[in-house]
Amino acid sequence: MTTPDVEEHTGTRADVPWVTVVWDDPVNLMSYVTYVFQSYFGMTRPVAERLMHQVDSEGRAVVATGNREAMERHVEAMHGYGLQATVDKAPAA
Repeated sequence: MTTPDVEEHTGTRADVPWVTVVWDDPVNLMSYVTYVFQSYFGMTRPVAERLMHQVDSEGRAVVATGNREAMERHVEAMHGYGLQATVDKAPAA
């Protein structure tokens, strides 16, 4: 009796990529959000401004990708800066 070659995939992985999402809010100035992205994440001004405009126009932007623990640290830091942020699973590629 032969066993068929079967590749089994599970629906979840232990450390799937996670993302830090920054949400739009009516409080923070766009210049401040750009400053936070530059100072905390080390983004260049053009990248920080592009993401800030995405937050403003689309209501949210993914600002970091990595393991869950790192993304949770980023969210805590964003809260410390007064920005609204959450951790979410990265979209499937």
